[in-house]
Parts: sequence; structure tokens; C-alpha cells
Amino acid sequence: MEIINFFDSDRQAHWLEEILKSDWRAGAFLHRLLSDGTFFEAVGKGSKVLMLTDGDELISYCTYAQKDDIQPTELSPWVGFVYTFPKHRGNRYAGLLFDKVKSLAVDEGVREVYLSTNHIGLYEKYGFEYMTIMNDMDGEPSRIYVKRIL
Repeated sequence: MEIINFFDSDRQAHWLEEILKSDWRAGAFLHRLLSDGTFFEAVGKGSKVLMLTDGDELISYCTYAQKDDIQPTELSPWVGFVYTFPKHRGNRYAGLLFDKVKSLAVDEGVREVYLSTNHIGLYEKYGFEYMTIMNDMDGEPSRIYVKRIL
């Protein structure tokens, strides 16, 4: 298995098709942002789409981005679009992506990363701590988690 950044891949068309296979509305939204070239406009320059792959198969993915669905906010950076394909769930593969996020954050001198979700009991397993509730861009309440890096 290998973690690659979508933007560093010379097989972006393949990975776009893999992302589109996710059975999740946000996966389709990520696909659209990447396909129509508005990803960086939506989540900030320098943001990454990290993909855990096994050969040609996409196992899990997430973004490491300046912005997410909680805007406007001073909080940054964000882990977003976290998804593991159903047949691979239960293996803690998202944790491998979070380890990569931590490595990137350390390299950037980032002290904390944030995550917006409505899941309870999932991200705590990976060291995220509940922080507060904030409204997302649709005005819906979302749980905000923080993971301390440094």
C-alpha cells in the first residue's frame, strides 16, 4: 500500500474514476471539484488529496486543506472528505492517512489540525478531540474536532 497525493500523480483520470465509485455524496462533490478545476478555489492553495492505494485500487482518501465546510473561520488546516471504501472498513486505514497528515503538519510547523463531522466515536480513535459545534456552509450544525500535532 502507498499514500499518494492526487496532484502528484500522472494518473489523475484513473483516480478521479476511483473517487467517483465512493457511495457518498461528498465523494461526488470532491470528484466535481477536482474535475472542474475548482478544488483549490474551494479549499485553498497548496491543499492535498491524500489517497491510500493498493496498486490500481483506491482504499481510502482524505484532504489536507486550508479550508473545509466550516467557513468563515480562523481555524486551519482541515482534514476533510475522509472516506474508506466499505470492503476495507474496520482495518484502521484512515489512520494511515492521518499519520501522513501529521507528518505534513509537522513539516509545516502546524500545531493543530481540525475536522468537521457528525460522527461520534469514530475520529476519537485516531486522537481527535471534540472541540465545539459550528455551522457548516449550509447552516447545519457540525461537530468540530481538533488533533494536536506539536
